[in-house]
Order: sequence, then structure tokens, then C-alpha cells
Amino acid sequence: MEIFAHRGSSGTHPENTLAAFKEAARLPIQGVELDVHLSKDGEIVVIHDETIDRTSNGSGPVKEMTLEELKRYDYGSWFAQDFAGETIPTLEEVFQVYVNTNHLINIELKSDVYAYEALEEKVVALIGQYGFEERVIISSFNHGAIRKIKQLQPELVTAALFMETLVEPLNYLRVVPTDGLHLYKPSAKGDFVKELIEENVPVRIFTVNKENELEALKAIGIQAIFTDYPEKMLPYSK
Repeated sequence: MEIFAHRGSSGTHPENTLAAFKEAARLPIQGVELDVHLSKDGEIVVIHDETIDRTSNGSGPVKEMTLEELKRYDYGSWFAQDFAGETIPTLEEVFQVYVNTNHLINIELKSDVYAYEALEEKVVALIGQYGFEERVIISSFNHGAIRKIKQLQPELVTAALFMETLVEPLNYLRVVPTDGLHLYKPSAKGDFVKELIEENVPVRIFTVNKENELEALKAIGIQAIFTDYPEKMLPYSK
């Protein structure tokens, strides 16, 4: 089973920071997952929430601050004082961490709350700049964004994010269109998942932090999990 570090090694380091991504980069796992928004001045920044309130010592919406303003805040101290001074990374800064590794990078487009103008174009352009076309998966709860990615660059691998079960999942994935499904853990045992697995559609489950959960998912043929504790979960994936 493939292991993806969820927001980096976010169980041991502050999520979506360079510290978390560097920790994940040293591990022999399949890949890493991260979330992107656009700053006020159009920079691709890596953070999960629409605001910086939860994971920094600042407050306010990401989209209303420039990159320079976002970088003024501390994104590590909330987790532990050892990480004081961690700043919000750009997607390019994260790419630089993985230039000399073989990890896949799952980029979640966080455009399901705010419609960021040209986010898809900017992400595709940066992927091309780094030659990462075969090293990325683009996912989103905004399936319109996934469709746009496929229109911009059809060869990029994509995945639709879901919290719930699906009726006629194969038909839906063709309509989007998308290559795989990223599914919330409680919905992973539905019959529709078996249907997808039988058709060799990649199914990846979030967020799995317990060994017995991983083993149960592996038994039904799930391809990959996203976990906050990649090093802990790695031995159980083999």
C-alpha cells in the first residue's frame, strides 16, 4: 500500500510547513499531500484553511494578504516552540524540497470555498517549470477545478475528493473527468469502492492514523492512504 504524508509529516511537525515536508522527504514513502490557495498578489501558498487563524499567530483570510504579509507570521509555534519561526511556504518552495527525490506530490486545490482566479493555470505552469508532470496528482473537492486541469493539461493525473458515498461512481468519474477518487475514511467500505477497485481505478483514503485501519483498507484493495504519521504507518503498509 502506498503512503502519502498528509500535509507533510503533520503528526510530528506543524502541518503544511517546510519542516513537515522535509521530514516527509527523508522517508521511503510514495508521496506527500498539501493544500494550495492564492495570496492577494497571486502567489500560490501552501496552507489548508481559508484563513491563517488556526495555524499561525495571525488572523485573516489568505486571499486578503500579500505573500509578504503572510510571511510575517509564525506558523510553527502553535504546534511546538521547537518550530517557532516557520513561515507559510509557497508551492515553489515545497517543490524545491522534492527536486532531488522521487516522491509524488498531491496538490489539493482549495477552491471549493473561494474561487481563486487562475489558480489552475498557475499550478499547471509551475508544474511545467519544474518538469513535475509525472510526479503530481491534482485533487480537489471542487470538481470543476479538476475538469479545468484536464482541459489545460489532459495528461496530468487528477483525483476527485469526496466525503460521502457515490452512486454509479465510474460514470461520475468519466463525466468530471478524473483519474481517481480520494475518499473520507468512514465511506471507504461502501460497495461503490469495490466497484472502483475492480476496474483498477485508484482509490486513496484520508486520513488514516491507526495501524488496524490501514490493515483493513489494505485487505480490501485500497491503493493508498493519507496519514499524519507516515513514519509510524510505513511498516504496516508492506
